[in-house]
Amino acid sequence: MYQTIYHRASSVDEAASLFAKGSDAKFLAGGQTLLPVMKQRLASPSDVIDLGKIKELQGVELSGDVLTIKAGTTYFDIMQNADVKKAIPAIAYLTSVLGDPAVRYRGTIGGSIANNDPAADYPAALLALGATVKTNKRSISAEDFFQGLFTTALEDGEIITAVSFPVPAKAGYAKMRHPASRFALTAVFVAQTKSGEIRVAATGASQSGVMRVGAIEAALKANWSPSALDSVNISASNLLADIHGTAEYRANLIKVMAQRAVTAAG
Repeated sequence: MYQTIYHRASSVDEAASLFAKGSDAKFLAGGQTLLPVMKQRLASPSDVIDLGKIKELQGVELSGDVLTIKAGTTYFDIMQNADVKKAIPAIAYLTSVLGDPAVRYRGTIGGSIANNDPAADYPAALLALGATVKTNKRSISAEDFFQGLFTTALEDGEIITAVSFPVPAKAGYAKMRHPASRFALTAVFVAQTKSGEIRVAATGASQSGVMRVGAIEAALKANWSPSALDSVNISASNLLADIHGTAEYRANLIKVMAQRAVTAAG
């Protein structure tokens, strides 16, 4: 056995202070990643700092054309929130097909994007919607935040406090789920901003994690319809290949999921 000191922080400032005092501290959000890897002895932090009871990290706000979801808000609360359903229903749908009920009751948006799993759902929404990640130190665009497999722009001790999403004109999400893990074999989020920009992001497909899909963006800019993607060819280069599917299979899934996402967006 190894020793870990558990802390329950009551504020963001207290959490940051506790982190600074630990020799190898880790933040605990929903616990959907950290606790399993600790159980498998893949991580042995000196201190675990629980963010789950920090009130300033919980809640959803809709102000004008910006939807802000605080980092400690659980998937269940996001999925049920009236402002989310009104402003960006695609986020509510994305959350409803994320994991299972037990995961949705505990997992948080901040924990998901901080881990940046290559098959996670929320990174696709952030990238496609041009979201901004807010921390206790700064604001980071989604384009700059996600930097590769399990890698983000976060510095040691930096805490995600909220994610702000510009409300789009249209948005949709479609996902091919792994039947056991519920992670995305491949999923695509499409968005049309109120200024007319088309943004498309895929998760679960690339060796580098979440990615923009320029070929689909160009086709949808010319014609926003599923049929506009019939002739689009997605390169299998740099896509994941494993026991669940080849790179070519995932390349085809990107197009198919994008077509379904456009249909969902309307």
